[in-house]
Amino acid sequence: MKQVRGFSRRSVRRRTGRVLVEGPQGVREAVRFAPERIRDLYVTAEAARRYADFVEPARGRGVVVHEASEEVLAAMCDADTPQGTAAVVDWTPSTLESVLAREPRLLVLLTHVRDPGNLGTVIRGADAAGADAVLVSEGSVDVTSPKVVRSTAGSIFHLPVVTGLDVAATLAALDDAGVRRLAADGMGEQTIDEIDLTTAHAWVMGNEARGLEPATREACDDVVRVPIHGHAESLNLAMASTLCLYASARSQRPT
Repeated sequence: MKQVRGFSRRSVRRRTGRVLVEGPQGVREAVRFAPERIRDLYVTAEAARRYADFVEPARGRGVVVHEASEEVLAAMCDADTPQGTAAVVDWTPSTLESVLAREPRLLVLLTHVRDPGNLGTVIRGADAAGADAVLVSEGSVDVTSPKVVRSTAGSIFHLPVVTGLDVAATLAALDDAGVRRLAADGMGEQTIDEIDLTTAHAWVMGNEARGLEPATREACDDVVRVPIHGHAESLNLAMASTLCLYASARSQRPT
């Protein structure tokens, strides 16, 4: 129990290369997309019956399934209500080189994102929009934290997530790979409805409080804004990222 609880600490996750996935949706997607990476799966007796759609396939694939009481599972997990299931999963980070080698059409680069819910929601939105990968700069919240993993709702197992990136070096690598850099900024002269999104590109998003650093904005090919038609001062990072990504999906996947 203490060992599993330890995965709430970044130092333990880094040392072991493992993360804790809490809740049925995240565990289900781990079983579907990365069963070979699951080290242990924990369920209550009720959850084993309720979520037999992924618990039994996990057993069939050789995953070790442990039955635990609700009290023990709650003590293991970071979430207040883990919903009866959790899994310890090997974390295999992707690299920028491997992402660019696949000639991506749609990426999002998050620079210095600090809120776990924002990062997880952007990963989930990028997955839904059909993005090829999510890139995360150094100085950002740890993508393996339980709060981030939970908020992805399993999308963290669907697409590559590259972390710890130097922003300037990443922008240069995108340019070398022929990927346009689109800075999402409220001061942009063009809107997401006006800019050409049919070519390969990466949305570059700023910090929740400060936005994009001037040097980052200037290094991009275009500065683009999400139009605000009402009286809201701005959109939060996760919402703006999702709108930008879906504008790209609409242009690249018109049918």
